[in-house]
Amino acid sequence: MQAYDAIVVGAGHNGLTCACYLARAGLQTLVLDQYHTVGGMATTEELTLPGFRSDVHAFGFQFANLSPVPDELGLADFGLELIRPEINYSHVFPGGGIISMHREVEDTVASIGRYSKADGQTWRRLAGDFVQARDNIARWMNSPPASLADEIGNMARSPSGMEEYRAGLQSLRSWGMEHFEREETRLFIGGWACHVGLAPDDVGGGHMAWLFASLIQDLGNRAVKGGMHQLPMALAGYLDSQGGAIRTGVRVSKIVVEDGRATGVRLTSGEVIALSPEGIVASNVDPRQLVVDLLGEDHIGRDLVEKMRRYEWGDGYLVIYLALDGPVIYDAGPDAQSSAYVHASPPSFEYLARIYTECRSGRIPASPFMVMLNDSVIDPSRCPEGKAVMKVLVHNVPYEIGGDATGKIDGRTWDKVKEPYADYLIDYLTETYAPTLKRNILKRVVHSPVDIERLMVSAVHGTVTHGAILPYQLGSQRPLPELAHYRTPVLNVYLCGSGSHPGPGITMAPGRNAAQVMLRDLSALGHERTSAG
Repeated sequence: MQAYDAIVVGAGHNGLTCACYLARAGLQTLVLDQYHTVGGMATTEELTLPGFRSDVHAFGFQFANLSPVPDELGLADFGLELIRPEINYSHVFPGGGIISMHREVEDTVASIGRYSKADGQTWRRLAGDFVQARDNIARWMNSPPASLADEIGNMARSPSGMEEYRAGLQSLRSWGMEHFEREETRLFIGGWACHVGLAPDDVGGGHMAWLFASLIQDLGNRAVKGGMHQLPMALAGYLDSQGGAIRTGVRVSKIVVEDGRATGVRLTSGEVIALSPEGIVASNVDPRQLVVDLLGEDHIGRDLVEKMRRYEWGDGYLVIYLALDGPVIYDAGPDAQSSAYVHASPPSFEYLARIYTECRSGRIPASPFMVMLNDSVIDPSRCPEGKAVMKVLVHNVPYEIGGDATGKIDGRTWDKVKEPYADYLIDYLTETYAPTLKRNILKRVVHSPVDIERLMVSAVHGTVTHGAILPYQLGSQRPLPELAHYRTPVLNVYLCGSGSHPGPGITMAPGRNAAQVMLRDLSALGHERTSAG
């Protein structure tokens, strides 16, 4: 039986990224995944009709713009091609209102300026702040997290440190009210906080909204040509070129540990795959699954298992996948129709706050924040000619239903509720933003939070972030302080997924950062043994 130098559990894009660097360093590397293909949260499939290719979860290539991985691994040679649209995204409001973020900042300033000239000028300044900070942000993202003591010390020594500390903790409402005079502008920028589950009054929402929006202004809201799946496929191609192997359709049930070290992994079939004597295991699954299920109390300790059990996951998602008979027409006009990303909401923090109150009380939200992802607008290869493919991402729905804020939905299980709720939401979008949407639908598929979890076991409670974005679950505390530097108490078992710094999204950063830590540990171990010899 072959023994591997590295076994990576989970073939999501971070797991594959980690595996690529390990294989490039000469380790005999195997990646295992329970799904039928690689990609995890970055897959593209014909969910509705043949020829209509939907990104199942991730769509935008956003923070990945700051990653060195595509250049370091030459992913363009393995099929990765990016599309940069002219319009990065639009936010549409009831009654036909719209603000669009264009490729050029001055065009964005003009779009904001239809509501407030002052807000347009403010955005020019805030977008410029990101350009000045970009290199530091990239270094922060693509390095292991600093300790809390170092982070605080560096901030205290910086002339602008206390102002940065304040800005990092501001809620979206506080930050938006400070910088912009119109509610439309506040929602145009602030909608990005919803992508990581931050309500208007949650700590850190203002900084997250600025970070998302200004990065997109600077580097573009790119898409992967042919679908997001082409990214993990390119990583898989590189891994193959380095002698690495991938097995899909197999699930790891346990990491086998003897005398404080992993010696292999056991599959649900009973098969055991062995590690070489100095081999390592890297986990790309959610941190609870690693700590509680794959390792367990006997090997990692009761205290850590109990801490992991109280880990917070955040709010669930519901997704509606649509095959359409033609392009979507918006009341807001041609800029919306040219946008692959469309945020749809009233211009009101009170509206946003109500959604989170309803969701976190266990009720189905009456008017959730929705993102209309018009994949085929910028990538016609995703559907037949003359047709369109869309994904409606419904933020902030409860995993367990305890009530209904719509007043129209019966039932308390998602299997019973998801189709009537999707009917309700499609009617709302058609009546409020896109008058031709409903009659254009050829086929619809709905994934509730429960469906998402069934499909992808690491999508705990129908979330896609491997843990909520909270101050005590970020940086040197993600997922827990004891696990924050990609290491576990089992000496040769590591984390490499979105449950580690810098967190969720398509970044490739946790996988790359973790690989660097593993390779340094292996190098140090080899040096120690050489010195001892």
